[in-house]
Amino acid sequence: MSTVITMPQLGLTEESAVIGEWLVKEGDAVKVGAPLFSVENGKATLEVESEAEGTVLAIFASEGDDVPIKAPVCVIGQPGESFERPEAAAAAPAAAPAAEAAPAAAPAVTAAPAPVKDNEGFASPRAKAAAERAGVDWHDAAPTGAEGRVIERDIAELVKNGKKVMTAKAVEVAEEPEFEVVKNSGIRKVIAKNMHDSLSEMAQLSFTAYFDATALFAYREMVKANREKLGYPNISINDMILFALSRTVLDYPIFNAHFSDKETKLFKRVHLGVATDTERGLMVPTLKNADLKSLNMISREAKALSAACRDNTITPDRLTGGTVTVTNLGNNNISSFTPVINPPQTCIVGVGSPEWRVRPNKDGEMEMYRAMAICLTIDHRAVDGAPAAQFLNDFCRRLENFTLLLAE
Repeated sequence: MSTVITMPQLGLTEESAVIGEWLVKEGDAVKVGAPLFSVENGKATLEVESEAEGTVLAIFASEGDDVPIKAPVCVIGQPGESFERPEAAAAAPAAAPAAEAAPAAAPAVTAAPAPVKDNEGFASPRAKAAAERAGVDWHDAAPTGAEGRVIERDIAELVKNGKKVMTAKAVEVAEEPEFEVVKNSGIRKVIAKNMHDSLSEMAQLSFTAYFDATALFAYREMVKANREKLGYPNISINDMILFALSRTVLDYPIFNAHFSDKETKLFKRVHLGVATDTERGLMVPTLKNADLKSLNMISREAKALSAACRDNTITPDRLTGGTVTVTNLGNNNISSFTPVINPPQTCIVGVGSPEWRVRPNKDGEMEMYRAMAICLTIDHRAVDGAPAAQFLNDFCRRLENFTLLLAE
């Protein structure tokens, strides 16, 4: 008996998820636990495994489709086994009778036998895409898929036999288009909504201050020289900034808070959001209870969270609950910028790249020093300008005296 695979619910509040990539095609044999497809819910990408053993008889959704939770996605059974096609998936084949009726409306066209068009509208998305790339008419392919569907291997066989239909229409399709249409992924839609909501609903105000980063770089070099002997990870400048922020916001509770029209939640523990750039888009995993962790622990966990985001193994629960966020563009040669707050947090801290600046020394002579910019954006509904300036100055002071901060 065939088994219908439905879209799983990845979170308590999710109503749909996006098909990321199909890992099987129609006609493939699968076992229980074999990965069928990946899904995006805006927070993470997860693989959905097969609940049954058999053959993939039909696929009802294409890559990039936003599918409701519990809606049919594919069906697995034995070759030739009958199954019910969901209404949405059956909509395309239902147009076939109209196509078959065409010869009756134009009796003069008798050369094209009806069987050639029996599979009108009944081809897998991959088959149609392969046919378009090869410049062939997929209607000419001999279907080997379930219920007479043309699948990708049928197109490959058609091309192998040299049956290309290079009609005027095919030539037009082969011409270089002016643009490429790329369907927005689920995570891109979520990022777009969050950024729009953030800027449209908050009164955002930004501050920038430069600090002397000499102490940070000196400490980093010391750790690098001794890390193998001490068993330390490769502690980065960003790790030290995360550590310093986790201590500083404890003295300024409004910067470790969630704000809404009705109330402000001041958190007793610091849950750092660490903005991470991935191929799928911006993700912000949460380093929880950072104020209770050593620099060594923060360094290891921050790297593990970023790696999990980039290889798509991060779980949805690690992408929520942040109380204050850090975003670092220092590796991209950006000296300063205006970061956008991750609601409902009250601020976000941006980090710029190191640069050499000039200042007078104690003898009145000009000297060069290594500086970095801290860019603070606040929600002016929750925070006033003067406290923001005080917080930023104190944060910079602690970074300039990092070794003393370690002793606190």
